[in-house]
Amino acid sequence: MQRDITLRSRPRGFHLVTREVLGELPEVARLRVGLLHVHIQHTSAALTLNENASPEVRRDFQTWFDAAVPESFGGWTHTLEGSDDMPAHIKASLLGPSVTVPVRDGQAHLGTWQGIYLCE
Repeated sequence: MQRDITLRSRPRGFHLVTREVLGELPEVARLRVGLLHVHIQHTSAALTLNENASPEVRRDFQTWFDAAVPESFGGWTHTLEGSDDMPAHIKASLLGPSVTVPVRDGQAHLGTWQGIYLCE
């Protein structure tokens, strides 16, 4: 099965979207075993799996990525859409556009502290 879903808009940052994604996919509850592949159709955002408990993890992700791929880098040539656009493309390429999650007994079979992040 395949479905398009739309996540609500969020500001720049790292946002847990596990509940929102699974809430749009009630069919997962009927599956005994399978794979849930989530792909974002956006060139300056990404998805990743990581710790879902501590908000410090999300802040530290943002701190590291902003330092590693700064808006102030003087070499960007793709600047028509703003100073944050090219860094967002680089960050999205580093993390990737999709995640695959096992499904077991009608639930996403994530680790105890794992969640799906939207990296905007």
